[in-house]
Amino acid sequence: MTTLSKNFYTRDDVVKISRALIGKVLVSTVGGIVTSAIITETEAYAGIRDRASHAYGDRRTARTEPMYAEGGTTYVYLCYGIHHLFNVVTGRAGAPNAVLVRAGAPLQGLDTMRERRGRSAPDSRLLSAPGSLAKALGITTALTGTSLIDGAIRIENHGFRVAPSKIVTGPRVGVDYAGADARLPYRFRVDPADVR
Repeated sequence: MTTLSKNFYTRDDVVKISRALIGKVLVSTVGGIVTSAIITETEAYAGIRDRASHAYGDRRTARTEPMYAEGGTTYVYLCYGIHHLFNVVTGRAGAPNAVLVRAGAPLQGLDTMRERRGRSAPDSRLLSAPGSLAKALGITTALTGTSLIDGAIRIENHGFRVAPSKIVTGPRVGVDYAGADARLPYRFRVDPADVR
């Protein structure tokens, strides 16, 4: 188990990084409790020229400021005033690229994740959406702008393998407002059973 290095995040191609995150392990340490999940779905957002990105047109606000940090920074925002969504900032400082982590498979701290989600019984959809994933791992906007290298959230390589043919590529979800950019093949997902 190794924490992904700064070099992993500071590469220029956010789409390649998004795909490479499939099969990696998202780990959070919140309130002294460790929870983790295998990343099974991601979406890439390619900065100021991507109409689906929060930073499209170089919109720089208090909310989007973490996107402009150097790769390896967290960007957590509130969606519909309810759901905290966790993103990985990539690339060099000033280039606001990010990867939304959309889903995962539980690895460590299952009871805590169920409790945070208000679920008592086994549930295959426990981490099946970005808001559910963040809630289960205790990730909130309080953690936006923190380091993925030595902060409360990190991403690790546990040696899980995913055959390239098992990764499904397609358009992103819920970004119809982005016109042609909504159809870009920037979403990657894998069935948890295909992570070995």
